[in-house]
Amino acid sequence: MSVTVPPKSRLVLVTGPAGAGRTTAIKVLEDLNFEVIDNLPLGFWPRLFDGQPLEQSLALGIDSRNRDFSVAGLLEQLDGLTEREELDLNLLYLDCRAEVLLQRFSETRRRHPLAPGESTETGVQRELDLLQPIRDRADVLIDTSDLNVHQLRAEIERWFAPDGERPLAMSIVSFSFKRGLPGGTDMLFDCRFLTNPYWQPSLRAKDGRSDDVQAYVRSDPRYEPFFERVLDLTRLLLPAYVKEGKSHLSIAFGCTGGRHRSVTLAETLSKALAEDGLQVSIRHRELEQTQNG
Repeated sequence: MSVTVPPKSRLVLVTGPAGAGRTTAIKVLEDLNFEVIDNLPLGFWPRLFDGQPLEQSLALGIDSRNRDFSVAGLLEQLDGLTEREELDLNLLYLDCRAEVLLQRFSETRRRHPLAPGESTETGVQRELDLLQPIRDRADVLIDTSDLNVHQLRAEIERWFAPDGERPLAMSIVSFSFKRGLPGGTDMLFDCRFLTNPYWQPSLRAKDGRSDDVQAYVRSDPRYEPFFERVLDLTRLLLPAYVKEGKSHLSIAFGCTGGRHRSVTLAETLSKALAEDGLQVSIRHRELEQTQNG
């Protein structure tokens, strides 16, 4: 008789001295679809893990500046989590040479959090000494002394996305030019050149989610070549965006009212990309305004 072993929940604890790249590492893990909780006091950990099993991979950021932080307390929590068979636990330690940390603090003109009234050098050495027992327990140790942000991202992805599968989240937005451009858009297309369903009395009250409206917009002979080129361009650029390290891509379609043509294009492109296996979310800005109004 075969026994089914339940999959383990992945847990990554992220720590290291201030200035070594812990915040960057947390953001990269979040881009890799980890749920992220930063600076959670140690006293809250038991109730976090004594409840329901983790529904997705979890990354916890640990900062020596936390109000209840102690090396002994963290090591005790680490020992307890290690014994839990349902967890796939990794302690990620971001290390850095003292002279590089000093340079980074000098460039940002920040005081060291563990020596606000003393020299930065004192604070850096104090924290390195404090965290040494935790460093010794690290499952993954990354020295960031000679890494830039992109290299650090690649190194974390090598450890925690070993198959090179970096999920690129996509959002597709429809909008009205009359209400301005949506923020944070990477690619924007103007589809006001297409025949406008607004001037058809039977379609005016409907929107681009309607089959009737979509059929009308597609009947414009310029629609098909336009859509195919947008789709081809998107597919061409996606690998380049992933290689660059982007975790999110936003594409927007605009028309006059933001209800018919732009919605049709957004819906159609979203469906095509979802069929390619991409993670796609869709937002119709003007329709949301109407519903919320």
